[in-house]
Amino acid sequence: MDIKAFLRLLGKYKWVLILVPLLTGVITYFLVKNLPRQYSSEAQIATGLVDQSKQVVVNSNRNADIFKINQQFSNIIERMKMRRIMSILSYNLILHDLESPKASFRPYSKQVASLRQAGIDEVVRLYRERLLNKQVITISDNSGKYPLYDIISSMGYDDESINNNLKIYRPDNSDFVNVYYVSENPLLSTFVVNTLATNFINNYGEDVNLNQNNSIELLDSLMKKKEAAMNQKNAALKSFKMKNGVLNLDKQSEMVYSQISQNEERKAQAIRDIQANQRAIADIDARLRGGIDNVSSGNSTADNRTIINLKNQLKSANSAYIDGNFKAADKNRIDSLTRLIDRVSSKISDENVTNPQASRQGLIERKLALETTVSQAKGSLRSIDNELSVLKAKYNTMVPFDAGIQNYERDAELATKDYMNSLDTYNQNRTGQNVALKLQLAQLGLPGLPLASKGIVYIALSYIASLFLCFTWILTMFLLDRSIMDSKQLAQATQSAVLGSVPYLSYSDINIRELWKSKENDPEFLSFKNLLRSLRFEISDALKKNNAKILGITSLDSNEGKSFLSGSLAYGFAMMGEKVLLIGGETKKVMSDSKALAINQDFETFLVKREIQTEDLITILNKNDANSSLLESQSTTSLRKGFQVLKDEFDVIIIDVDGLKDINKAKEWLLFTELNLAVFESGRSISDPQKELLTYIKGQPGFIGWVLNKVK
Repeated sequence: MDIKAFLRLLGKYKWVLILVPLLTGVITYFLVKNLPRQYSSEAQIATGLVDQSKQVVVNSNRNADIFKINQQFSNIIERMKMRRIMSILSYNLILHDLESPKASFRPYSKQVASLRQAGIDEVVRLYRERLLNKQVITISDNSGKYPLYDIISSMGYDDESINNNLKIYRPDNSDFVNVYYVSENPLLSTFVVNTLATNFINNYGEDVNLNQNNSIELLDSLMKKKEAAMNQKNAALKSFKMKNGVLNLDKQSEMVYSQISQNEERKAQAIRDIQANQRAIADIDARLRGGIDNVSSGNSTADNRTIINLKNQLKSANSAYIDGNFKAADKNRIDSLTRLIDRVSSKISDENVTNPQASRQGLIERKLALETTVSQAKGSLRSIDNELSVLKAKYNTMVPFDAGIQNYERDAELATKDYMNSLDTYNQNRTGQNVALKLQLAQLGLPGLPLASKGIVYIALSYIASLFLCFTWILTMFLLDRSIMDSKQLAQATQSAVLGSVPYLSYSDINIRELWKSKENDPEFLSFKNLLRSLRFEISDALKKNNAKILGITSLDSNEGKSFLSGSLAYGFAMMGEKVLLIGGETKKVMSDSKALAINQDFETFLVKREIQTEDLITILNKNDANSSLLESQSTTSLRKGFQVLKDEFDVIIIDVDGLKDINKAKEWLLFTELNLAVFESGRSISDPQKELLTYIKGQPGFIGWVLNKVK
């Protein structure tokens, strides 16, 4: 979005933005200056949900109950808005006004004023009866003799009217629920908040007690059924134990099983002892069968023989030593034999050499003792087997009782657990009833001072709303406006180059000569000439680059100023000393002195005679607008030869081509142009039919761009 263009549009409609909101604010002031004063009153109900000082059981984990507490407050507020509670308030309001006409909160409506005293008494009776029964007032109550609903509604005491000025809320996560009401009467506001709060507390307490009593009665009945079932299951278990002589089957079976395990261990130990003793007896028999030498634990016989042999050798060595004249070698042999004899003697003395006969007798006695032990163990083994048989028979008789008693005990345990759960639930509800939520009226509503007038607020809102609507209207108009106002928008819309722009001239009657001869102090003429010079430069540069002389100027529509622009460009080129031919265009007859526009001549006459009266710098050939087709006047070849003659005669040829709206004429003239440009009037938009013409002109090989005309 072009912000600058939008700001310009806002400036254009600035008086609308100023006057419309101002007028709206003035009108609102006169409408609200006589508004009646409003009075408010507020009552507070303490719930005890957050205030721990009012709770019997204080919950230490407060964070976990935030959601639950908010939900409870929401439930309380919604229950206060129920139709039943609001109907009770409506009954109290209408009864107050009917029974106390002098202290009525509001003037009687037409329907109430039309009732006679008997009718009023009857209506009061009906309202009292409905209030006692807490019936909801609805439109169906108009079906009787008296329209009960319409009477309440006419006084503004119906549910919808009260809710328009009633606000029930919890302030700042506190423990309170506030009831706030605004009306034109301070006593009415006070009566509404106090009556609504009091009636709600009473009805809420009754409803809670009724629900809790019903729950407790149901739980009590259920608990008694559970207790009877528990007693029945326990009695069946007791009867089964007494019938089968079982005191405590679990412990008895555990004792028998323990005795079986102990005897099994004794039997295993006896078997191990028998096997060990039998192995020892077999070893003794093997040693007895080996002889006396094997029975003895020593080797003294062999050692004695060694000593005897060594002594004989020593005796021979002594004889040889004496006979050999005491040789050292013989002496060494004697010493060696002596040491050997001492060593063997020491060995014999260290060994415990027993008597072989005594060892054999000991083995025989040990064998007899072991055989006696084996016989005793075998005897005890038979005793253990007999005891195990008795214990296993006793344990097997307990197995059928165990299966049966487990069923009885399981049923009794489930029944007991079910009863205890019911008892806990009953006790919790009984406790909850005693310490349940008790709503209290913490603060009564009191009459207050009149509220500040909202007139200034209404005036400000009306001013802001009207200003916003005007701004939105201008913004919508801007967004929906497809008008092209500057060169940038034209380039975006046409996707083509824009050679320049020409300003709008506010003078109604002006010729080109006066324009160029005007003094430079006229800012409008000065701007026009400067922008036209810039456009002339762009066109001159394009003609030189393309080695062209014939320039066609057209437009999408026929009245976008292309003819005036064509004459202005012709005069502009003439000011450069160029010899210019202008075909067509809106020109006026002037003197031919000093670069002035020449007297008009006909283009059709030139085509026939091939003659043209040239002027000093600008020559004009007028087109015959009655001729609908250029090609019907001359052949294409003849026309090309004619334009060639003109090219030889003039430096620049400017053709004021028909608008593209007359596409048949424009196509024929564009056939003979070398370069061409299109003029677009500022402030116009490109329609869908013109988009096809736009595509056509862009497709021309000599098209160099657009000129934005009449820019304001």
